[in-house]
Amino acid sequence: MNRPDTLKRIGVFTSGGDSQGMNAAVRAVVRAGLNAGAEIYAIYEGYEGMVAGGRYIRPLAWFDVGGILQQGGTIIGSARSQEFRTREGRRKAAYNLIEKGIDALVVIGGDGSLTGANLFRQEWPELLAELVAEGRLAPDVADAHPNLAIVGLVGSIDNDMFGTDMTIGADTALHRIIEALDSIASTAASHQRSFVVEVMGRHAGYLALMSGLASGADYVFIPENPPPDGWEEEMCATIHAGRERGRRHNTVIVAEGAIDRHGNPIESEYVKQVLTEQLGEDTRVTLLGHVQRGGSPSAFDRNMSTMLGAAAVEYVNAATPDDEPQLFGIRDNEVMHSPLMENVRKTQMVAELIKAGNYDEAMAMRGRGFVESYEILRTLVQAQPRPADPHRQGKRLAVMHLGGPAPGMNTAVRAAVRLGLDRGHTMLGVRNGLAGLLNGTIEEMGWMSVHGLVARGGAELGTSRHAASPADFPRIAQRLAEHRVEGLLIIGGWIGYEFAYQLATHAQEYPEFAIPVVCIPASINNDLPGTEISIGADTALNTIVEDVDKIKESAVASQRCYVVEVMGHDCGYLALMSGLASGAERVYLPEDGITLDDLRHDVREMVDGFRHGKRLGLVVRSEHADPYYTTQFLVSLYEKEGGDLFDARPSILGHTQQGGRPSPFDRIQAIRLAAVALERLVTLAESGAHESTAIGRENGKLKFNDLRDMPALVEPKLHRPKVQRWMALRGLERKMAEYDPPRRDKP
Repeated sequence: MNRPDTLKRIGVFTSGGDSQGMNAAVRAVVRAGLNAGAEIYAIYEGYEGMVAGGRYIRPLAWFDVGGILQQGGTIIGSARSQEFRTREGRRKAAYNLIEKGIDALVVIGGDGSLTGANLFRQEWPELLAELVAEGRLAPDVADAHPNLAIVGLVGSIDNDMFGTDMTIGADTALHRIIEALDSIASTAASHQRSFVVEVMGRHAGYLALMSGLASGADYVFIPENPPPDGWEEEMCATIHAGRERGRRHNTVIVAEGAIDRHGNPIESEYVKQVLTEQLGEDTRVTLLGHVQRGGSPSAFDRNMSTMLGAAAVEYVNAATPDDEPQLFGIRDNEVMHSPLMENVRKTQMVAELIKAGNYDEAMAMRGRGFVESYEILRTLVQAQPRPADPHRQGKRLAVMHLGGPAPGMNTAVRAAVRLGLDRGHTMLGVRNGLAGLLNGTIEEMGWMSVHGLVARGGAELGTSRHAASPADFPRIAQRLAEHRVEGLLIIGGWIGYEFAYQLATHAQEYPEFAIPVVCIPASINNDLPGTEISIGADTALNTIVEDVDKIKESAVASQRCYVVEVMGHDCGYLALMSGLASGAERVYLPEDGITLDDLRHDVREMVDGFRHGKRLGLVVRSEHADPYYTTQFLVSLYEKEGGDLFDARPSILGHTQQGGRPSPFDRIQAIRLAAVALERLVTLAESGAHESTAIGRENGKLKFNDLRDMPALVEPKLHRPKVQRWMALRGLERKMAEYDPPRRDKP
């Protein structure tokens, strides 16, 4: 039997149902572990491989996990093991781990897999004692491994685990669902059909709720909040009213675990039957099934899994015998850990509440964001606004875009207009940005005028990058007065924020400017102050990553290094996050610039990698990283130094990053930001206040920033905020790209 040495040996395995992003987590565990001086062993086929031992437990080297970021599923396999459920099976597993000197595990799976790992940890001392008593294990070897350290990462597309805001695979599953729903919408509209679409979620309605919100579905069934008795009539009334208002297609989304108020399943075929018999609808059923688990992981899942895997290794590498198992997850946009079994118990409690019929409590346990999203959805699915309150005077609120187009702008407009109309306000649309405001191209918007905008890219209202000058102020004041605008909602980027600042600081000269203004951040560059993420940035990031995946496939075939240039202006967000998600060897940011020493080091590392078997190289450069070391300069440099080992090519992605349908994240964020921003705008308008403010998400929470403070929030003469929390990920990107283990003195 192998005796333990001074190196920490950590086992990593995936268990239960697969989910996209598991490979990224495995890669992060391996590379972070190797860079920390540990040895990492893959346990193939989950608990089944742990029980079998032998060839199923093997060490992984740095390049063993190269090229797996973009792969779906799990390269080390996953299986449910009946034998591990027995004491004898767990004893075999303990022996196989000890044989390799492993006494720490990173478990990537669902609540069942994590519960099994905790039981294994609790029994560990007894299992080793039994092995010693049987003569299969030497006492000194058992004494060297008295405890089993456990860290859990949640791999589940259902997003149903406490302790994390998102589980590995959930974002990608939403991508698969939304792609299907967008495709279904076009064929359904062609034939004026209704579709009933079933998505996964036995005890969790996350996928159903969020896909309903992001696709503009007409009715959604989730297990946490069953519809009231008589839901058939309510659903049919909603669908019929939509037809009367001109809707050409209808979509009903059913979570696989959907039930009625009495706990009876609501099946997709029954929903179809109701629509067909009561409304005469031409109805089809689509069961998305395991399509939701498949395909390449989204940029979010790649990056989140990388962050969690690296953090888990850091924790388990320093774990003490007294440390209880921890679950690592993302909360409020930060990597956090909390007691594993406490989160498992809370997760299982929701299913128990649903079974007991305590639906209000089940909804509350899903969190405030889940509840608010459900309430927003209930309003948006209506065929028309509710009757106005005769005792409440509505306001005249204008919506406009300013700045470059960003996917999700249309989604935000749709949500703002419908939520405003539902509250009895007059909603005005300003066409073509500042030019439309100057020309008075302002029109009232109705409920159906924003129909279909939820999934559409671009900016249907029109936008422009033209900034306002003092010479424009008199006409702007005139137009605001003519249309009796009492509040302005700006969905846009840097120019929109500057315009809001101008209105606030010139209100004394122009009384018409003394209206409340609320900005919603929409910029693919993610360069706006007061928010960690802007609408459009996630879509742009996914576009970049999809293109880079294709570029990497080309590079592998021809021993090539690609230098990819991405947008960002003065902000390196897209470059850093796409580099992390695509496995780039080097990322150049405007925040850091480029030095000659950087280039010497990077070229040397690239050449050395190709000498040792590397087949492709990837460098990501933000468009304004350096005025002298341009993309073409970098290509020439790598080409010259690559010699016969590799050649180099540029790839400038350009305006494809601004186009396309918004991602599920951008749609959901646009809707939620629009809802909160509109509420703030109405409150300010009704109180007579005229502040200019911007909504944003900081530390995972929504907040407002006074735009009169904009000069203090941004870097002088640059289009980026002073605080950019994502910059903390630079070290992680380098850790994943460059093998640099700690030196050890030879004995």
